[in-house]
Amino acid sequence: MSGPVHFEAPSALDFFAALVADDRSLPLLEAAIAVAQDDMPGLDVQGVLAEVDTLAERLCRRLPADAPPLQRLRQLNPYFFQELGFAGNVNDYYDPANSLLPKVLATRRGIPITLALLYIEMAQRAGLQAHGVCFPGHFLVKLNLPNAGRVVEVVIDPYSGQSLTREDLEERLLPFRRQLQRQGAPAAELALGTWLQPATSREILTRLLRNLKEVHRSASDLPRLAAVLRRLVIVQPLLGAERRELAVVLARLGRHAEAADELAAYLQHRPDAADVLRLREELAQWRGAH
Repeated sequence: MSGPVHFEAPSALDFFAALVADDRSLPLLEAAIAVAQDDMPGLDVQGVLAEVDTLAERLCRRLPADAPPLQRLRQLNPYFFQELGFAGNVNDYYDPANSLLPKVLATRRGIPITLALLYIEMAQRAGLQAHGVCFPGHFLVKLNLPNAGRVVEVVIDPYSGQSLTREDLEERLLPFRRQLQRQGAPAAELALGTWLQPATSREILTRLLRNLKEVHRSASDLPRLAAVLRRLVIVQPLLGAERRELAVVLARLGRHAEAADELAAYLQHRPDAADVLRLREELAQWRGAH
């Protein structure tokens, strides 16, 4: 007679990998919450989702079933920014907690992308068409409001709650447009509409992780940097740059076997890398260091 069957609980990384495996079913908010498991190992992801549900339901109960989109938006904005008190963390913008949704929920302070994730969730639950926008330098939210047979686009800065005019957006885009012009970018890349396209869930998650990566890199926090890079490799396995960076960080941490695995995977995808000979030498050194 066989003994009892034991099942191992998936690791936090396994859980995250399962969440982001398929673009069609990627649960953006849940995956973004799961990013915090590196800093909060005992985090109850479902509990945080339930907390967001409670806040969204409180808003939905106030909305008449036949409320038009503009009325819903007029209820959402004061609820999110004033009653709940969500705002940008102007006193400590580069605090890594600003990128961790459970902490943003607790403190009501964050950066544009984490505030946007919560705003979009509540907007969608309130029956609004809301999307994240990977605008240069500052993540934004775009809402499409059907009105009298046409669609009105409203762009919100989730950091301040400000509704942005076309002139505001053109002004914000100007330095990036000038840089692209110097690089010879085609006219289509310079148009404002190009930068207001809805971002995919994977693009949003990538941007969230890259923000957090820069915070840890600036602080020279190598263990946390390695953890974030691991998640970036899971989200964007074919891009390569983060996998190569992960290999270097792991080597600096003395984790040469892991570093060798990551560098070998990078070279498999990028056998044409300009410095391939030097990288193969490093790979041999790291494999010999354990």
